Amino acid sequence: MNQQRVTTWSELMGALYEDSWMPTLERFRPSLAFRGLPDISFTLSTSLMRLGDDCSQIEGHLLRNFRKYAMRNVAERDSFWYLLSVAQHHGLPTRLMDWTFSPYVALHFVTAAHERYDRDGVVWCIDYKQVHQHLSHDLRALLEEEGADVFTIEMLSNIRSLKEFDALSDTPFALLFEPPSIDDRIINQYALFSVISSPAMSMSSWLEGHPEVFRQIIIAKELKWEIRDKLDQANINERVLFPGLDGLSRWLRRQYVPPGSGTRPLNPLNELTNGFVV
Repeated sequence: MNQQRVTTWSELMGALYEDSWMPTLERFRPSLAFRGLPDISFTLSTSLMRLGDDCSQIEGHLLRNFRKYAMRNVAERDSFWYLLSVAQHHGLPTRLMDWTFSPYVALHFVTAAHERYDRDGVVWCIDYKQVHQHLSHDLRALLEEEGADVFTIEMLSNIRSLKEFDALSDTPFALLFEPPSIDDRIINQYALFSVISSPAMSMSSWLEGHPEVFRQIIIAKELKWEIRDKLDQANINERVLFPGLDGLSRWLRRQYVPPGSGTRPLNPLNELTNGFVV
């Protein structure tokens, strides 16, 4: 597995921006999507999969009822992919998974939960250009026609259901698409979604069969406090990523966590030879 463990801020920045120079563009614009998790033991399972083994049967019922009861908020003219994006955004269990173009946003989700500061975190990095090389010719043609690297819901509008989506290939495939700018939360989180053509397949399982498209950055638990403080200084926090009073309250609650909670931050002036403070 393409995996690297980092124990310092400089190592972390180097890992996140590794190979970011794009010679053809003459810009630092890697084709990466990021997902941060606070615990290395967490897998890339969708919220739908976490409902149980019969998630394939449940999926259609969830979406049908969401469409029925949410009609005042989701106009009939909007595409199926708009409906699916809204459902995911508001917490309905779906086969979609949240990612971000921003490595700093991913780091926020690694460090937002202080109760997990006693465990290593992880940032998953996937190359969406390479992911899309495994698509069918017709889907790749959609990207080529638009000169795009990721899909939009408009580009997928001719696929009117997940049943149609799943039938596009006998082999499960993954793609990433940008959701519509439903609200400031999606915009501020620089969000995109992944979707796999099987409700019962996790992104972890799909990636195991395609090791060339991803890498993992394991973040030492002792580094989390430094990351968290530096993200707060850079204004990457709940108040920005979850605009509104709920995000403000979550940000303030975390600001006043007792200093003894979780693993203590390293003091660079008092490091022992093994790099840890005792």
